[in-house]
Amino acid sequence: MRSRILSRLAAVIGMLAGAYAYAHHGAAAYTNDIITLQARITELRFVNPHVQVYFDVTNAAGEVEHWQGELTAPNKLARAGWSKNTLKPGEACEISGRAAREGAHSVWIRKLVKADGAELALSESID
Repeated sequence: MRSRILSRLAAVIGMLAGAYAYAHHGAAAYTNDIITLQARITELRFVNPHVQVYFDVTNAAGEVEHWQGELTAPNKLARAGWSKNTLKPGEACEISGRAAREGAHSVWIRKLVKADGAELALSESID
């Protein structure tokens, strides 16, 4: 009887821990709309818990807008070949991803293509 209760308690704790981890990685701040931006990198912050990319975009009116993009953890990007020097200030690239809600200048980056056409891996490749 006691082992049965402990088993059930462990299962409940496991489910709660899983729900907490999923909530941390939720995407509630972003829509399902994919946007593509022509960007000029201003800063790459290769830090935990998520790598941050800061960049400028020139809008249709010719005005410069300051944007922020979020990637995965630096250890995952490092396994995909990234370093703190992968993107340099002034570098042009195309950034695609899920747009932030409420019109904020933020994007959850799902694709990043350098000016030479090279698409950067956003996760390690398992062959």
